[in-house]
Amino acid sequence: MPPKLNVHSFPRPPLLEKTPRHLQIKWNNQLIADTKDAYWALETTHPPTYYLPPNSILLPLTRSSHKSFCEWKGAATYWNVTNPANGSEEVKNRIWSYEKPTKGFESIKDYLSFYAGPWDCYVDGEKVEPQPGDFYGGWVTSDIEGPIKGGPGTWGW
Repeated sequence: MPPKLNVHSFPRPPLLEKTPRHLQIKWNNQLIADTKDAYWALETTHPPTYYLPPNSILLPLTRSSHKSFCEWKGAATYWNVTNPANGSEEVKNRIWSYEKPTKGFESIKDYLSFYAGPWDCYVDGEKVEPQPGDFYGGWVTSDIEGPIKGGPGTWGW
């Protein structure tokens, strides 16, 4: 079992580094992303946010008009995707990337990050839980410990 990672020991600004972990995303039991070549961003009070290379995504994405801005990584582009098991179900703005990331985050240019749902996300075979709330996109695994930002009452952290 991997050692525990306390989210309060993660740095601010965040640390971006390659992770050897095996990441998979399944939607209705169909594999839609698979990689051992990802990055993770580790930021104080947040579980890891994973960034997958574009070539690991196994279904087409369409650009959304939605945008957001991260104080550390810059302007985010969002993506929509159609459920491969139900062509009439489109999920919007649950995947994002940085086309022009800021200094220190250039490595994740065009890499994609997924909120943990409506699909199932896995780290080394363990199904993750989404970071509390619906704003941040961290993935919570059994090796993560410490109070996590995102739920009610945590915005001022």
